[in-house]
Amino acid sequence: MSVIKPEIDTLLEKTEHNPFLLCSIASKRACDINNMVRGQHLRVTAIQDFDDITTVASGKDPVSIAMQEIDEDTLGFVKEDFDEDIKGANAIAAL
Repeated sequence: MSVIKPEIDTLLEKTEHNPFLLCSIASKRACDINNMVRGQHLRVTAIQDFDDITTVASGKDPVSIAMQEIDEDTLGFVKEDFDEDIKGANAIAAL
């Protein structure tokens, strides 16, 4: 029985049964979603008093949105490019 929707097994099938890859893709997308919502919030509050964009996005967890996008095949990745990003990040962390 799964604790989350979409089920973890379904998500792992879409990421080569690699939990690290799944977490990396989802976290990277969740950061993008957070930055997008934050940027929209700042633009809207500069123009008007009421921020309707943040209220629409509130209650939705960016990680859940990212997992749903992976499940629906609306979020993909190029493995070679992703591997290079990971190698570069590991090299920086080692310094």
